[in-house]
Amino acid sequence: MKKYNTIDIFAGCGGLTEGFKRTNSYNVIAAVEWEKAPAANLVKRLEGKWNYEDAEERVLRFDLQQTDELFNGWHDDEKYGSHRGLDYLVDNQEIDVIIGGPPCQAYSLAGRVRDKDGMINDYRNYLFESYLRVVKKYKPKAFIFENVPGMFSAKPGGKLVTDLIRAEIEDAGYVIVDDLKKHALIDVTEYGIPQKRNRVIILALSKDYYLNPQIVLHEFYESILPSYKERRQTVKDAIYDLPKLYPAVQDYKFEGKMYSHHINNNRVFNHQPRYHSKRDIEIFKELALDIENKIYKYASSESLKMLYTLKTGKSSNIHKYHVLKWDSPSNTIPAHLYKDGLRHIHPDSSQARSITVREAARLQTFDDDYEFISNIGDNYKMIGNAVPPKLAEKLAFALKEILSPVYQVKKTSSNDLLTFF
Repeated sequence: MKKYNTIDIFAGCGGLTEGFKRTNSYNVIAAVEWEKAPAANLVKRLEGKWNYEDAEERVLRFDLQQTDELFNGWHDDEKYGSHRGLDYLVDNQEIDVIIGGPPCQAYSLAGRVRDKDGMINDYRNYLFESYLRVVKKYKPKAFIFENVPGMFSAKPGGKLVTDLIRAEIEDAGYVIVDDLKKHALIDVTEYGIPQKRNRVIILALSKDYYLNPQIVLHEFYESILPSYKERRQTVKDAIYDLPKLYPAVQDYKFEGKMYSHHINNNRVFNHQPRYHSKRDIEIFKELALDIENKIYKYASSESLKMLYTLKTGKSSNIHKYHVLKWDSPSNTIPAHLYKDGLRHIHPDSSQARSITVREAARLQTFDDDYEFISNIGDNYKMIGNAVPPKLAEKLAFALKEILSPVYQVKKTSSNDLLTFF
């Protein structure tokens, strides 16, 4: 069976790659990630789960903005060491698909609220230009660009980022769907992810491979991808069977690989409680009990802000606390979870704690055999930054359908087109 050659850009710990590999239809030629912790986790996963013996070479830990060195290799870099480069790994192989999503902080509404300049000067706004240099270099049949809904209103340099992206993509020889807001905004709960998380999934098709790319794009968004929808999953579906835990009695640091629990004699990695102060434990218990007993004293934002002021003596414009509900999807699992878990409180009042790394991973649809090997903060951060693998898997299956010869058209000469319809 043909496998499609893939490059993953901004790979993180491999949420997109994980989903694509689950389909058994894609071969990872290379993955590019600049942060040390997620790159190390991705190497281990590619080796241990997907049997890439050369995973350490296939994962290029490097800054994508140094694109020439990324292609040609770099030597004795103080931060990134040495590597023979992306061209060496590709080695004239045809690249079918490029996947990835640049860091979303600059596009996110929350990021712009926190930044005094609205993040208009943030370099991350322009990382898609480096991404497209990779696209132009290897000319895949298609590429997927994933990001947050905030990109629809982001205006780096005063111009809508979606207009900038569309112009750059067209210039590179690709087409994206005509109405992004209508078609590319995906509610992941519709695809079996137990988490409220809206994402923008931009599929770009090569003009050289598709006679009518706009028609194919509409079929992808309106028919093919929606065919993979499934019933809504809840927090209970995701984490209820995990062993009960109680908050750590002291603050500590550990690597995830040092701890595990057991379910039905199978090891479950990364399921350890983080430390919480006595005050926070009491708050968590009170909030969870309020829901369990159907009192709903803290059902409004204002009541939660008042509770925060009462307990801490401080004030906040936003409410700090949120208890997950057993019968609903979780709120979004963010990278910010590495700082605190106040907005991801476990639904069971007897446990009175925030969610563990494993619970966050399950809500993001990582399999239990994905062992996160970094410190607890890095583990939370990379999980929150990842694309849910289950969503990636469904994207990969849908993409596979339009990569088939039924949809493709290649130029056979300057004036001749061979069609397979």
